[in-house]
Amino acid sequence: MILNAAVTGDGDVVVLLHGLFGAARNLGILTRALSRGARVIAMDLRNHGDSPHGLPMDFATMAGDVAETLAALGVASASLVGHSLGGKTVMALALMRPELVDRLVVMDIAPVAYDHDYQDYVAAMLAMELSPGLTRGAADQMLAATVKAAPMRSFLLNNLVLGESPRWRVGLREIQEAMPDLLDWPVLPGQRPFTGPALFLRGAESGYVTAAAEHVIDVLFPDAVRQSIAGAAHWLHADKPREVIAALQEFLALAPGPGAVPPS
Repeated sequence: MILNAAVTGDGDVVVLLHGLFGAARNLGILTRALSRGARVIAMDLRNHGDSPHGLPMDFATMAGDVAETLAALGVASASLVGHSLGGKTVMALALMRPELVDRLVVMDIAPVAYDHDYQDYVAAMLAMELSPGLTRGAADQMLAATVKAAPMRSFLLNNLVLGESPRWRVGLREIQEAMPDLLDWPVLPGQRPFTGPALFLRGAESGYVTAAAEHVIDVLFPDAVRQSIAGAAHWLHADKPREVIAALQEFLALAPGPGAVPPS
């Protein structure tokens, strides 16, 4: 399936993939900076943003979406950058179709199973009454009983389109059904270790990449290097954009360009 993709800049191709409940626009700060030295393709994963909804989700299928989208754009290979769910998706593509991947950047996620309370988040979002006149403040109050952290509520509510017919930009029922697969890490069809350059970039204050995951990373990505961003948690590109952009530019061998790195 061909994904919704925004293409900016010129040069070597860099693909950006967002995390769960996100969209390409959430990585806008990375797109703007990297597109000064590369052709950046920011994609919406299936059931997210403006890509098709109503579809099943698993990592082999989502990796196939990226491959099909690249083919439709006439791209033979690219550097892939993925955050969280997008990171699992780019890992899957690298393990199944390494010829498509020049360099790999995985942001704050590992090729292991996770145990999160996202099912509760989805259930709370589905339970909200999306009536005409709904305000963001009222929606925030509806979520507050389940989603305690205000920044997380704000992130989830980025997907709420208000107006006469409020709607979600994410396919909540599809995500709910797929959640066991999305939290797991399967053996992928035809997978083999990715021996190309790989960077695992994590937030130093995040617990998403544990010591137990290091051996799995070594086995599947034997040439991987690690880098931690001080003062950053899971959404490291939002917490420390300057440092994340600099790390990406260095690893991807991109010239910074004027104004490419925002002030701290």
